[in-house]
Amino acid sequence: MRMVDLIQKKKQGIKLTRDEIGFIIAGYTSGEVPDYQMAALLMAIYFRGMDKEEIANLTLAYVNSGDKLDLTAIKGIKVDKHSTGGVGDKVSLIIIPLVASVGVPVAKMSGRGLGHTGGTIDKLEAIAGFNTALPKDKFISHVNTYKMAIAGQSANLTPADKKIYALRDVTATVDSVPLIASSVMSKKIASGADAIVLDVKVGSGAFMKSIAQAKELATTMVEIGKSLNRKTIAVITDMSQPLGNEIGNANEVKEAIEVLTGKGAKDLTAVALTIAAHMTVVGGAYPDFELAYSNLEQLVRSGKAIEKFKQFVVIQGGNPEFIYKPDRLPQAKNHIEVKSLKNGFVAAINAEAIGVAAMLLGAGRKKKDDLIDYSAGLTMVHKIGDKVNAGDTICILHTNLDEHEEAEAIVKSAYKYSDSEPLPIHYIYDVIQ
Repeated sequence: MRMVDLIQKKKQGIKLTRDEIGFIIAGYTSGEVPDYQMAALLMAIYFRGMDKEEIANLTLAYVNSGDKLDLTAIKGIKVDKHSTGGVGDKVSLIIIPLVASVGVPVAKMSGRGLGHTGGTIDKLEAIAGFNTALPKDKFISHVNTYKMAIAGQSANLTPADKKIYALRDVTATVDSVPLIASSVMSKKIASGADAIVLDVKVGSGAFMKSIAQAKELATTMVEIGKSLNRKTIAVITDMSQPLGNEIGNANEVKEAIEVLTGKGAKDLTAVALTIAAHMTVVGGAYPDFELAYSNLEQLVRSGKAIEKFKQFVVIQGGNPEFIYKPDRLPQAKNHIEVKSLKNGFVAAINAEAIGVAAMLLGAGRKKKDDLIDYSAGLTMVHKIGDKVNAGDTICILHTNLDEHEEAEAIVKSAYKYSDSEPLPIHYIYDVIQ
């Protein structure tokens, strides 16, 4: 085979075979296929697309490019979840203890964030002593004993995807459904999941800005899972504004605790319980979603959910005192109140802009090796639908930096107002299964 012939083939809209896709991915991973040829192929895929079989074969080629986590020693159906990303998304912190509480094993491989705030690993490391560098035997032992564990992703899981993603980022080919879907699903499959629940975000703070785009991506990923014998469900959830009231790392941990004690924001609670309920159904704990959701609500009310979170922190080496004394979490020295510029209702919030503001305050990374300030972030005092008067506090910035004017200006411009009350936001738009 010659790479130039395969580029030509895809340029003409002709389907690539499994062997051809395997040849391309193996060649690029080893360095035999140069960047300029892979960039040309990515652009051809961007314009010509791929069918279901091609996307499944691309996913499998990514999986086979590196290590695969063998979790067969874990008893039961191992369920994982993945979010396509958003602002204030701390759902993983909530679902791990919730799902584990009903006996469904959650063996979570997670990463660090690059952008608005830290990833799940960064958020948890805001807890003093919390260790995510678990050796494989301890990771498996924790899941078998406690039904939950989290660890940082192996450097050699899906190396082809990592290399190709970096190229997509600089060749304007990131927003391609076949390329996004194969990238996401390859990491979940390589991580050893038996069943996968996907949280596909849609709105101003998400990659998918429209319901139609989100549904296309969700359907594609569910089809990949089905073709590779993984039970897969996708839930399309709102990201037209930040999820919950907190953005940052330590303060997102605090908000996760609020949900697990029944005191959380309505949108975050609804999304987290929905994702967790679907995970418990595919994990075999409940026969249907409605019963699962109801029982998980009861677990929260009973106090068992927060006790499971406490156990989660302890088994990973963290100090659980902060659960009942949240001031033990990292605290910023500066707290700046951002005021409303107008009277009226909050009609829209640019979630992506809020995320950028959080990063400027120190909550996220601009470059991979940047340090995160766990105490930095924002508290959303008012969200879409709230009535405000000029001069009311709409948001509070938390930072250790002395210069915060740019972040404050971004937050002010992110808020839009109207004279009439906007329609209520749907937290869950669709479920694809």
